[in-house]
Amino acid sequence: MCGASAVLFVVKVGNRTACIMANFSADFSINYNTKSGSKNEIFDLSPNAALNSSSCGKEASNPSLMIAFGRRHTLTLNLARNATRYSVQMMLFYDLSDTQIFPNASFQGVKTIKSITDIMADINKKYICVSSNQVHMNSANLSNDSFNKEETCCMQDGPSPTSPSPTPPTPPSPVPESPSVHKYNVSGTNGTCLLASLGQLNVTYKKKEDKTVTRVFNINTDNTKVGGSCTIQLMTLELQSETSTFLVFQFGMNCVGVFFFFQEIQLNMTLPDTKDPTFKATNSLLRALQATIGNSYKCNAKEHIWVTEAFSVNIFKVWVQAFQVEGGKFGSVEECQLDENNMPIPITVGGALVGLVLIVLIVLITYLIGRKRSHAGYQTI
Repeated sequence: MCGASAVLFVVKVGNRTACIMANFSADFSINYNTKSGSKNEIFDLSPNAALNSSSCGKEASNPSLMIAFGRRHTLTLNLARNATRYSVQMMLFYDLSDTQIFPNASFQGVKTIKSITDIMADINKKYICVSSNQVHMNSANLSNDSFNKEETCCMQDGPSPTSPSPTPPTPPSPVPESPSVHKYNVSGTNGTCLLASLGQLNVTYKKKEDKTVTRVFNINTDNTKVGGSCTIQLMTLELQSETSTFLVFQFGMNCVGVFFFFQEIQLNMTLPDTKDPTFKATNSLLRALQATIGNSYKCNAKEHIWVTEAFSVNIFKVWVQAFQVEGGKFGSVEECQLDENNMPIPITVGGALVGLVLIVLIVLITYLIGRKRSHAGYQTI
C-alpha cells in the first residue's frame, strides 16, 4: 500500500491464477480549452474505480489492465515483455463532457493520450515505487505510486536518489552567527521513531513586486506545539507556533529499506509583503538529508533546499535520524558533504606534520647507519 487512496486491482485467468496485480493511487493533471481560454484541472483515480474488460493476454496480445472511473474515464496499463523484463505503457481516455471535472469545456467528447512509462521490472518480480512518480502523457501528467516477494525499485526510490532539476541561482542569505538549536522527538507505539535537532531556518521568497527577500525564521519551543506521527513508510514532525506558523518535516525511506531521506516540507505562515499574506508552500518530491537507516545524518553547515520556484529554505545545524532510533539516541553519524569539504585544512596540516616527523626519522636512521659503518673500517693492532 503506497498511499492512503491506493486501490488494489487483480486480473485473473478465469477465476484462478492472477496474471496482473497492481496497487496504486494516481492523480491526473489535464489541460483543456474553454471559451475563455485554456484551463487546468486535477482529479484523482477515485477509490470506487473498477476493472473493465481487462485481459491476461494471449499469444498475439499482451496482458492489459483497464480501470474505469468517474464518468466514462478509463486508464489502461498495457504490459509488454521480452525474455527477461516487462514494461508498462499507459493510456488514458477522459471524457470532456464530464462537467464536474471539466466545466465549460469547448469540446464535448472523449480524448485519448498515451505514454511509454519508466515502469519496468524483471520477470517474476514486482515493481515498487514509494515515491511519487510523474508520467508525462502528451498534454496530461499522471502521478502514480505502484506495487506487485522479490522486487525492482523505481529510479526515484534508488539508493542514490536522482538530483533535482536545475534550479535558479541561490540568492544570498544572511548566515546567523550562532543559531539556537532545539531537539525534537516523535514517538509511536514502538518508541521513538524520529529524532531531529534543528537550528534557525532562513526562508527565501518573492515579494509582491517579484523582489527576492530572505527572512530568519526562529522556532521558539516555548510557544510551539510539537507533534508528529510514525507509520511504516513515513515519519512526520509537525511544529505549530502561536503566530499561526505551521511547519511540517516528513521523512521517507527507499523501497528496499536501506536509506531514509527528507522527503517533504510544508510551510504555512503569514507574510504581509507577499501577494497572498497567507503564504503556503509544499514539496513532497525532495531528496535531502539522506543517511543509512540505523545511522543519523548531521550537517553543521548551511544546507539550501529549493521547495518551489518562489520559495526556498536554508537549514542550519541539522542532526536527524528516522525509522530506527535505538534508546532514543542518535546513532552513528554520517556527515554531510558540506562539512567534509571544510576538513581538508586540518587534514593537510596534520599530514604535513606526519611527513616532517618521517623525514627527521629517516635522516636520523641514515646518520646512525653511516656512523656504524665508518667505525667498522678500523682494525685493532
